[in-house]
Amino acid sequence: MTVQNLSAQPSFITKDGSTIRSILDRTNAPVQNQSLAEARIPAGGRTERHYHKIAEELYFILEGAGEMELGDKRRTVRPGDAILIPPGAWHTIMATEALRFLCC
Repeated sequence: MTVQNLSAQPSFITKDGSTIRSILDRTNAPVQNQSLAEARIPAGGRTERHYHKIAEELYFILEGAGEMELGDKRRTVRPGDAILIPPGAWHTIMATEALRFLCC
């Protein structure tokens, strides 16, 4: 059994200004095909637009509000929203309020 506490994980700042804290991934657990991280984006910030060639990605909004852009579609997101990002889909998330969410 592997249990990792969020508060024990180091954070790092990405080049787009997001703060990421990996909770479970290959560096700290016997993970093969998944990762779980907490992301924070300050109000007015956004992730760099990107895509994942093979993997799908999931976001789960914990705090704040923002706008999710997936391909050519946009939608307001808030706490409790879960977002499925299919493989190959260009995406970014913009924080209209400071955002905190889980990424898988």
